[in-house]
Amino acid sequence: MNFIRFDKGLASVEALAQLFEAAEADDCVFVQLQEGDIVLTDAEELRLRNVLEATDAPFIYTDYRRQEADGKTVEMPCIDYMTGSVRDDFDFGPLVVVSSSKLLTMPDISASFQYAGWYLLRLQMAYQFGLPFHIQETGYTFVPRSGEESSQFDYVDPRNAGVQKEMEVALTAYLKAIGAWIDASRLKRFPLQPQRSDEATASVVIPVYNRVKTIRDAIQSALNQKTDFKFNVLVVDNHSTDGTTEVIDEIHDPRLVHIIPEETTLKIGGCWNRAVADSRCGLWVVQLDSDDLYSREDTLARIVKAFQEQGCAAVVGSYQLTDFELRPLPPGIIDHKEWTPENGMNNALRINGLGAPRAFSRELLRANPLPNTSYGEDYAAMLRITRQYPLGRIYEPLYNCRRWSGNSDAALSREKINRNNLYKDRIRTLEILARQKNYDSEVF
Repeated sequence: MNFIRFDKGLASVEALAQLFEAAEADDCVFVQLQEGDIVLTDAEELRLRNVLEATDAPFIYTDYRRQEADGKTVEMPCIDYMTGSVRDDFDFGPLVVVSSSKLLTMPDISASFQYAGWYLLRLQMAYQFGLPFHIQETGYTFVPRSGEESSQFDYVDPRNAGVQKEMEVALTAYLKAIGAWIDASRLKRFPLQPQRSDEATASVVIPVYNRVKTIRDAIQSALNQKTDFKFNVLVVDNHSTDGTTEVIDEIHDPRLVHIIPEETTLKIGGCWNRAVADSRCGLWVVQLDSDDLYSREDTLARIVKAFQEQGCAAVVGSYQLTDFELRPLPPGIIDHKEWTPENGMNNALRINGLGAPRAFSRELLRANPLPNTSYGEDYAAMLRITRQYPLGRIYEPLYNCRRWSGNSDAALSREKINRNNLYKDRIRTLEILARQKNYDSEVF
């Protein structure tokens, strides 16, 4: 048995050619997607072959065990594949087993793709033959090769621009095939909203729970904004117990609104909904996490200007990654230039986020509340809005995203990573279903 190796899941012309050649010689092909060694016993190999035949799936994958440098092994569960599992970095683990008979019916795309061949191939196979099958068993041992680890920000590294462009082309072709592609020319310009003389033009929304170390800086960063319009800062204090509440109360500024919800069931999305529903909320609501800072005093002004000039219902800026002391961290500025006015609303389904700071129309959020979760709530809102309206973009950095041990996404366990990825795949599934449902409507 031979493994067809695709470095980091990318398919070169040579690897694709080997894949199709191997399919001619056996009823299935073992495709390796990560650098390292795969240890597969005879019984494990036979089990994989039997499941592939029994399920009639286009390809299968399984949980595995990873051997660490000290020789110990760690169980590595994977997540189920669904309609919305269209991220180009979906984690199948290091090994998938592909049906040769199904593979050989697919068109040869090796001449078109240097990097995204496997990505498009697996999307097309899932579309044509049904979803891949996840075996929730430990199917083999993987010994990773030592070297540079991948980063969650690899896709925004300018050195990977060619790879990302190919991935976008592959996804766009797939979305058109399944009737879920959005034609940007048919998006509706968002109308400017009427404003009462007594209400704020913008509100900074800061959900917070137990951030005594950072909340004062975050609030001050918002209050320091220079504008020619009225704004306020809505801090939704989700029943903090570490002194955060007392720090907020020490800040005396009429623009600061300290909200402590009656509910004890709110997560970040629920806190946002509580702020947006408040009578003091302004026309445009702008995100600031409780451990981050605006990097310039005109951040709010520039976001409001984007709303007014770009006819959009949401705006996303760019941010600088820093440590707690605001020293820049690699890869530096995250500007998400993979978002383009022509195709960003489609390309957004391929990645896990759209950047910061995020800002929304108050009225749209009131009509479409965020999911009451603490992960993916803003991504869900952006997908929903950009299904119908343009997204405004500001590519200069407006925000300092501080990475420190207190971050909610610091040192996540495999279980938490899987839970987060599964949820975002469900968000994408919902979005694809909605786009398919409305594909022939006036929205598109």
